[in-house]
Amino acid sequence: MLLLSLIALTSNFCWWGFFVVTGIKVLFYPFDLIISTTCFAAVWFRRYFTIQRKTDKLVDQLKRANKTKDDFLANTSHELRNPLHSILNLSEGILEREKRSLNEKSVADLKIVLSVGRRMSFMLNDLLDAMSLKENTPRLMLQHLSIHTIANGVLEMFRFMVEGKPIRLNNQIPENIPNVLADESRVIQILFNLVHNAVKFTREGEISLEAYVKDDRVYIAIRDTGIGMDKDALKRVFDPYEQVRSEETMVEGGFGLGLSISQKLVELHGGILTVRSTPGQGSVFTFSLQISKQTGLADDNHLLVQSDRENELAAATLSKPTISPVAYRPRILVVDDEPVNLKVIASILANEAYEVKTVISGEEAIAVLDTKEWDLVVADVMMPKMSGYELTKNIRQRFTLTELPILLITARSRPEDIENGFRAGANDYLTKPVNLLELRARIKALTEAKQSIRDQLRMEGAWLQAQIQPHFLFNTLNAILALSEIDIKRMQKLLEVFADFLKNKFTFTNLDELAPIEIELSTVQSYLYIEKERFAQRLNVRWEVEDCKALMIPLFTIQPLVENAVKHGLNRSSGGEITIKIKNEDTYVKVTVTDNGVGMDENIVQHLLTERPSARSGIGLRNTDMRLKRHYGKGLHIESKLGVGTSVSFLVQKQMVQADV
Repeated sequence: MLLLSLIALTSNFCWWGFFVVTGIKVLFYPFDLIISTTCFAAVWFRRYFTIQRKTDKLVDQLKRANKTKDDFLANTSHELRNPLHSILNLSEGILEREKRSLNEKSVADLKIVLSVGRRMSFMLNDLLDAMSLKENTPRLMLQHLSIHTIANGVLEMFRFMVEGKPIRLNNQIPENIPNVLADESRVIQILFNLVHNAVKFTREGEISLEAYVKDDRVYIAIRDTGIGMDKDALKRVFDPYEQVRSEETMVEGGFGLGLSISQKLVELHGGILTVRSTPGQGSVFTFSLQISKQTGLADDNHLLVQSDRENELAAATLSKPTISPVAYRPRILVVDDEPVNLKVIASILANEAYEVKTVISGEEAIAVLDTKEWDLVVADVMMPKMSGYELTKNIRQRFTLTELPILLITARSRPEDIENGFRAGANDYLTKPVNLLELRARIKALTEAKQSIRDQLRMEGAWLQAQIQPHFLFNTLNAILALSEIDIKRMQKLLEVFADFLKNKFTFTNLDELAPIEIELSTVQSYLYIEKERFAQRLNVRWEVEDCKALMIPLFTIQPLVENAVKHGLNRSSGGEITIKIKNEDTYVKVTVTDNGVGMDENIVQHLLTERPSARSGIGLRNTDMRLKRHYGKGLHIESKLGVGTSVSFLVQKQMVQADV
């Protein structure tokens, strides 16, 4: 075909040349040129279709290879997660269990193993997210969200990561910025990836989140003072598996999927993720979200998103038989800045045996904590001003894990988020959307655990109240018997004091209630009178009590300290001196019991209130410490020195006393 076309083309040029040279003018039709062009076109089209078939075949092969690669990465990620988590769990277990016996280098090596393992886990999660976004478009659960609240919670997640580093995390998003219409979990994921990228490439300086409104959209900017990027890096920054070269940054990266994932999630919300950067000065990533048209407090769209689930919850709640009133209803404090979420949880627990109180901020929750004793706090993580993490850490300054359980609820389910919650001091963690049965089961488990602790404390208090040990009774009765033969008046006085002491011991059944300090001091005076009759001149008591008659304190908080000083502080042969000092300051009253007895070494003092008490050591100090912490946030302060003596003190804040009263 090609040869024929060449012959036809040659023939055409030959005849054309002949006619030009000879000057003969003859009308002719260029059939040979037409045949030549047709033959050439046929050759070209055949080659085109051949190449096209090969190209299509190659494209299919590449698609299959790419699909095989994606399947391999997804399957590998799933298969690696279990052994990786086993390695992490075993390493953490060894580190916690053998930390004291291992040398410093071994401990440091184990910490490196954990750090590398957690980085691998983060990379695997990115791979799974990328595969999920590539295979299908996830359905967005659109809600009316406060971007300030979400940003506050995301930054709180990274505070543990930047501890000890010269990096400041600032949320500069105005609190009055309009709400946005978006998927909460996806927005958190976008911000998490962008902030994580900023932390990763910022050695020192500041990472700030900003926002502004333009054209019915809220623009959120993540600004850092990191290493920045050049023009070439900016062109490929959002490409999957793209990373800045390590020789340029000296920073180890992951798979380079975080920014690509964020870009796709932003596009799903109808926005665009952009970046501006200057090498050596930092980068600014900006994306936009649609402004919510809702103006009222009620979150209609959020209700629509949850309508099916709420109907299911309501049906289950209505079909459940009403529980009859009980003597004690556990008190639950629910904290969430979203009124609809508060209504949902309140409706779930409406027919349960709980007393539920709802508040809309962490600050309000802190204020409500002082009004009564609570059995459980259920808090959302993403809240403005004070996040769930901050609220948890604030509560843990006053209450231990057993004294006030905390259940955190959030849209994030990554292991890093759950770890941050537990490190802040949470007892349990739930992810949205919350399952009805799971929520009820976890609340029941936590409130029952608190009730068990309360019962245990009451039993310990009752034991403390009845802790008139046989030898104390025996010695007191012996003293009364001895005095009956030598001094009837002293015997009668001792009997009266002993009767007052027993009356004070058994009059009150609730040790958590507050009573005038005069009643407590009366019990202490009765106890010391009895002991002075036994020790005679060997026990000297000094009273330094300032005017504080209006002060109310928990029952039996001073008497156990004095009893402990007599039993364990004084030398049995030579006796000693006990000083009871009550100092009235402007904002607090300080109560101190001091003895000049045998004292204790530092190791015993450090573990006296933290270790589980033995039958021999008794429970007076530990019980008193726990009850003081529940009321005032701080317990006993103990100072002691071997051969010098011991001082035990506690503070009573006057404003807290007034609130309790």
